[in-house]
Amino acid sequence: MKGAIDLETRCKHYHSRNERIAIKFYCCGEYFPCFNCHQEYGCGKKAVWPQSKFDERAILCGSCGKELTIHEYLNSDDACPSCRQAFNPGCSLHYDLYFEKMN
Repeated sequence: MKGAIDLETRCKHYHSRNERIAIKFYCCGEYFPCFNCHQEYGCGKKAVWPQSKFDERAILCGSCGKELTIHEYLNSDDACPSCRQAFNPGCSLHYDLYFEKMN
């Protein structure tokens, strides 16, 4: 990951207490804290994870470093299943930027 990112993966765009995940972008396979960071520091392409790949490890907990599958993240009840640190529930408003819509 590049740019101004703190130890729990917060960035200049999203930095509330519960902002503690990074997403491996489907297009480039690199982790970024948010879509904006990917646009600024990554490949900038717009490709979302297809449902058929939701068992891939693509979410990084910024608290414990555990890599979660997309399914694990989407079913996490907004907390890391490993360390139980809270994730921002507002991230669900942006799922369409990262993941194919579930049927």
